[in-house]
Order: sequence, then C-alpha cells, then structure tokens
Amino acid sequence: MSRTNSHMRRLLRVLGASAIALAAATFSAGQALARPPVVVELYQSQGCSSCPPANANVMALADRPDVLALSFQVTYWDQLGWKDTFASAENTQRQWDYAHGFHHTSVGTPEVVINGRSDVVGVNRGELNRSIRDAGPPTGGPDLALSGGTLSVGAGEAPRGGADIWLVRYDPRVVQVAIKRGENGGRTLPHRNVVHELKRIGSWSGAAQTIQLSAPSEPGWRTAILVQGAHGGPILSALKP
Repeated sequence: MSRTNSHMRRLLRVLGASAIALAAATFSAGQALARPPVVVELYQSQGCSSCPPANANVMALADRPDVLALSFQVTYWDQLGWKDTFASAENTQRQWDYAHGFHHTSVGTPEVVINGRSDVVGVNRGELNRSIRDAGPPTGGPDLALSGGTLSVGAGEAPRGGADIWLVRYDPRVVQVAIKRGENGGRTLPHRNVVHELKRIGSWSGAAQTIQLSAPSEPGWRTAILVQGAHGGPILSALKP
C-alpha cells in the first residue's frame, strides 16, 4: 500500500509540473497575442506612379494579426492631373508632422512610417518586412480594450507632456479605383485599409480612463485606436479589431 501511495504521489507531482508548464506556455502565448500591433502607415497618392509597388507591399500585410496596416492618401499630387478620391488635408498634415519629427525638409510619396518612429520608402518588400520585424510592437503606452462602444485606457507612466488618443476609422475591403488622368492614367488601382476618419478623442497622462466612441459613419469601416506622442511623436500603444 505504501508503494502504491508513493507511486501516486510521484505521479501527481509529474502531472502538477506538466500543468504548470502548460499554464506558463499558455500565459506566454496570451501575452504575445495581447501585444499591440506594429503600426504601419503608408502615405501615397493615386497620382503617384511610384506608389503602386509600396501599396501592394502594405496591402500584403493587412491580414497579419501583429500588424495594423493603414493607407493615408495625401493631397499634394492633386494639382498634377488627378484628384485622389480618398485624400484629405488631415492626412497630408499628419505626414508633415512626421517629417518635422524625423527632421525631413519635405514630404514625398510613397513613404511608410512604422510606429511613428522610423520610415522607409516601402517599395522593397524585404526592406519593409525587416523594418517591421526590427521595430516590434509599440512600447511605453497603456493597455487598450474596446467593448461595444466603450474604450478602456489603462494606467501607466506617460511621457512628459502626455500623449494623444486617436480614433482611426478605415475600410478593410479592397476597393478598385479607375485612374483616368495623371501619372497612373488608364490604370485601375486596388486600395485597402484606407483611412477615412482620423480624430483626436482625448489625451493620456498616465491615469486610467474610459471613452465612449461614436458609431462609424459607414457600417463596413473598422475602428483602430492609437496612443501617440503629440505632433507626430512615437506611437506608444495601438488597438486593432
């Protein structure tokens, strides 16, 4: 009987160790899944003949769960023969904010900004993927959660001066646009994850808070959240559907 009891105790210890190891592995996987996505912002124009390769590279990232790929259409090509159907002055200003932060003297397309911290042209897929891998997820920001129309922003140590909370609404569907004039005249170009709404909805100074979000203007649009340093600063945290 004593040998049987001893055997059972050993078996329970083995099973207990296995359970702990499994729980640790599951917790680590959960941590990995909970990490914010790498934010990849493409600045492009339908009137720019250099943009389609970069657009294709960023579109290829759209289904990666660890990446939030967004297309921001800018306006400064509009005067050269074709008015971009998705461009906005707010997108152009956002690119200029990054340019000032990166100490660039001008803006241009295509440009891919990663986590608000670095940029590449984006036409070389290998270079783009390496840049995303090297960047990793945003750091330094709060935990974010979205339930229904309520955004929960966690507590943490905010940067000096705080950070902005941005609401991003984008269309995840592939939209084909026939370009009739300009450098891409005669081509039909695909667009995906085009940003249609970019709105500052609050600030974060380290305290936890909740924010009620309005419904999207269009039912097919998705919602993303960015917590970002002011005036094109680094992205500290992000949330995607």
